[in-house]
Amino acid sequence: MNACIRAIVRIGIARGLDIYGIYGGLQGLLDKRFEQMKARSVSNIVHRGGTCLTTGRSEEFREEEGQKKAARILKEEGFTGLFALGGNGTMHGMTKLQRYWEGQIIGIPGTIDNDVYGTDYSIGFDTAVNNAVEAIDKIRDTAQSFDRVFLIEVMGRDSGAIATHVGIACGAEIIIIPETTTDIEDVAAKINAGKRRGKTFAFIVVAEGDEEGDAAEIKRKLSGKIVEDCRISVLGYIQRGGNPSHFDRVLATKLGAHAVDCFFKGESGVMVGEIAGKLSATPLIDTISKKKVVDIYLLGLVDALSI
Repeated sequence: MNACIRAIVRIGIARGLDIYGIYGGLQGLLDKRFEQMKARSVSNIVHRGGTCLTTGRSEEFREEEGQKKAARILKEEGFTGLFALGGNGTMHGMTKLQRYWEGQIIGIPGTIDNDVYGTDYSIGFDTAVNNAVEAIDKIRDTAQSFDRVFLIEVMGRDSGAIATHVGIACGAEIIIIPETTTDIEDVAAKINAGKRRGKTFAFIVVAEGDEEGDAAEIKRKLSGKIVEDCRISVLGYIQRGGNPSHFDRVLATKLGAHAVDCFFKGESGVMVGEIAGKLSATPLIDTISKKKVVDIYLLGLVDALSI
C-alpha cells in the first residue's frame, strides 16, 4: 500500500494536485484526520509493509448517517476527488458514498485475499503468498525429517486464492478452499494412498474459511481416518507483514499512477486494476456485484503433481 500511496502523492503533485492523506481509513475521514502530503512525506516508504496512513474499520460509516456525514465533510473541506485503497469492504463503502457526494471516487484494490473483481492481482497478494511459501519451506524440513502430515492454515475467509497459489508453489498434496466442496473421506483416502506409494510426508494447505472448518476442525474430522495424526501450523498474520515483493511494489506503483490518470480523465465510480497485462478501470458496482473465480486450472493440477 505504501508504494501506491507514494505514487499517488508524487505523480499527483507533479501534475498540479494538492494531495491530502487521511489517517485511519473511513473513520479517519469522519474524524477529519487529514494531512497535506508533500513529496518528502512519502520518502523511504516504498519498501515498507502496511500503510503509513494507517487504517481501520468504521461502524459509524456503515450507517446512512455516517455516509452522509462523510460526504458533507468532503464537500466542506473542498475535496474534489478521493482515492480509496482497500478490498471488498472499501469498494462497498465507496459505492454508498457515491450516492451523497459529487466528487470523483477512484478505488484501488489492496487486499491479500485477491478476491476483488476487476483486476488479476490486488496489491499485497504476491507478498502474502511469498511470505507463506517461505514459512512452509521451513516447515518442510520438519515434515521430511519426521515423516509428518502437516495441515497448514493460510488466510482466506471467503477466498482460496492464497491457498491455491501457496499449495501449488509448495507441492501440497491437497488444497482445501471455500470455493470447492471438501470431502473429508476423499482427503483421507488421498493421504493414505500417498503413504502406500512411498510418500514420507505430506502437506495439506487449508484456507481458513473452508466450509468444513479451519485446520483444527479438519484435523479433528480426519482423526482415525489417516495412517497418522496431523500436525497443524497456522501461519496467521505473518502473511500480512514484511517487506513487499518486487511484483507488489511495481503493481502498486502502476495502479497508483493509473488512478491519477483516471482522475484527470474525469472518471469516477471506478476501480483501477490490471487485467491480462493491461491497465483497466472497472465500475465500482461490478467490483461488488461480480465474483472473482479461483484459478480452476491450477487446482486441476494438484492430483497429478502430488503422485
